[in-house]
Amino acid sequence: MATRTRRSERRRQVLTRERIIETAVELLDTTGADALTVRALTSRLATGPGAIYWHIGNMSELLEAATDAVVATALAPRSAEPAEPAGAGEAAATPQDEIRAAALGLFDAVTRHPWLAAQLAVQFTRNPWGPVTLRIFESIGRPVRALGVPRSEWFAVASTLVHYLLGATTQTSQNAAPLSAADRAAFLDTASRAWQELDPDDYPFVRAIAEQMRGHDDREQFLTGVDLVLTGITTLHPPTAPGSPAPAPERLAQKGRPAR
Repeated sequence: MATRTRRSERRRQVLTRERIIETAVELLDTTGADALTVRALTSRLATGPGAIYWHIGNMSELLEAATDAVVATALAPRSAEPAEPAGAGEAAATPQDEIRAAALGLFDAVTRHPWLAAQLAVQFTRNPWGPVTLRIFESIGRPVRALGVPRSEWFAVASTLVHYLLGATTQTSQNAAPLSAADRAAFLDTASRAWQELDPDDYPFVRAIAEQMRGHDDREQFLTGVDLVLTGITTLHPPTAPGSPAPAPERLAQKGRPAR
């Protein structure tokens, strides 16, 4: 009895919340959200359900924790991917660079973890005060603020960026998850040929972009969308020169309106 008790104590000491979350992520990656059960965890961790529930209240909490752990890694500080190799003494990353880095971090995370896109949608719609939503908004919102966007527009601008990031990554994950690289190429080739055979009078534009669609890269296309949003932000809210007064709110509101 004493030996069994000592073994149970050692096992409980080794088992931590972090280890449970890491194991949950592994199960999610290999078997999907539907297969993440207490039984699967206890089997993988060689423990009992009581030990799991000691650290994690329920499966919803575990899914949130697993999602947050992956997102935290994706948004960890990293250097943005410059268009050209950085030279010695080059200026620090701009707010645009920080937003691109965060965006690509999320994109790559969703690509590596097929279950992540659905869980991000769940967290944003059902738990906007939870750690996942807060982490993403903070990572995008800080550089938005640094761009010089007026405080009154912070929520609208940050939300626009976040909605694009989540929508585009979700769409990409749904398109790419079932297909291998070879199958994807074959699928795009078939779609491109179908577009090229359309009636030129009814679909002149679609026919014109058929070849571009065949060879497009999802990651590059995603980053193009990020740059389009950033260009819109800096056009509507141009940064002010050091020492110059900030544009008046009414002037910003009138920007883009036709002159009378």
